Amino acid sequence: MRGPDWPVAGRGQSVGLLGGSFDPAHAGHVAITRAALARFGLDWVWWVVSPGNPLKRDAPAALDRRLAQARQVMRHPRVHVTDIEAQLSSRFSADTVASLQEAYPHLRFVWLMGSDNLGQFHLWDRWDEIAGRVPLGIFARPGDRLRALNSPTARRLASDRVPPAMLAQAAPPAWSFVNIPLRPESSTELRRAGQWKH
Repeated sequence: MRGPDWPVAGRGQSVGLLGGSFDPAHAGHVAITRAALARFGLDWVWWVVSPGNPLKRDAPAALDRRLAQARQVMRHPRVHVTDIEAQLSSRFSADTVASLQEAYPHLRFVWLMGSDNLGQFHLWDRWDEIAGRVPLGIFARPGDRLRALNSPTARRLASDRVPPAMLAQAAPPAWSFVNIPLRPESSTELRRAGQWKH
């Protein structure tokens, strides 16, 4: 069931889901989002700010603080910053995707991520279920391009790669890899530099 503050989109529209802890959100996330709208022909991008990441050892900053900072960084009329995952009490992306498809049966979802995540996607809980439910839009990240393109996921889905412009309408499994101007920002480095303290 949808929460009262969940985003609204028109029937048949395509929505990119950019999930993560956003601890903190930064200009690199903004660049990926804008590129996703343009390169994949998406109608919307929803940032799915997670309560926590099961693959990360340390807990992130408080969710309210990360949401507020993300909304300050990402200002675009076709982008929504959401806490849907917390409202769903969802710990894993596979559960989030399944719940969103149930809540929005009239939308086409695309899962967005950087190439660093593609490199470890096979470690995610039920990653193959995610790939079977929604197309995957991948963006190159500094130092991760070759590792990602040779990852277990990329090899397993090699025959399912499609051009970026076709991704939003492709039946899963489908994925596309896009090179964009690489940006040096990372949440880890911002925390390490003391620009974002918990």
